[in-house]
Amino acid sequence: MQEIAYADLPSFVGKEIGVSDWVTIDQDRVNLFADATGDHQWIHVDVARATKEMGGPIAHGYLTLSLIPFLGAQVMKVSGVTRGINYGSDKVRFTNMVRVGKRVRLRQKLLSAEPKAGGLQLKNECTIEIEGEERPACIAETISVLYGA
Repeated sequence: MQEIAYADLPSFVGKEIGVSDWVTIDQDRVNLFADATGDHQWIHVDVARATKEMGGPIAHGYLTLSLIPFLGAQVMKVSGVTRGINYGSDKVRFTNMVRVGKRVRLRQKLLSAEPKAGGLQLKNECTIEIEGEERPACIAETISVLYGA
């Protein structure tokens, strides 16, 4: 994990911050996400049909995207911060499906760090990689605002 002081964030612009640990996408996680969002499409939750018709169930794209904060906490810790907020995302793309049972991880690069509303607005390129696959599952530019102490 990269530990960065709030005041030093601008010096990391353009650099890869780091890579998270691998996390397994299991059927329980997919089912819980389906319950939380109401998205029970068979390609995600009907294991028998998905296995017969497409080789197995796949994770929701938005489940993959939603892992960014969890995995990002393993990549970077910023000291000297009183709070942070999610501000949005740019250019979210789902470039490959994540089959249930596969492992994914986050690779994070800081694209910008600009003053905003008394804080620092960060834009990160977040790439969710799939173990053993050339194409990532998701590439997103996430935006957050951190406030220094």
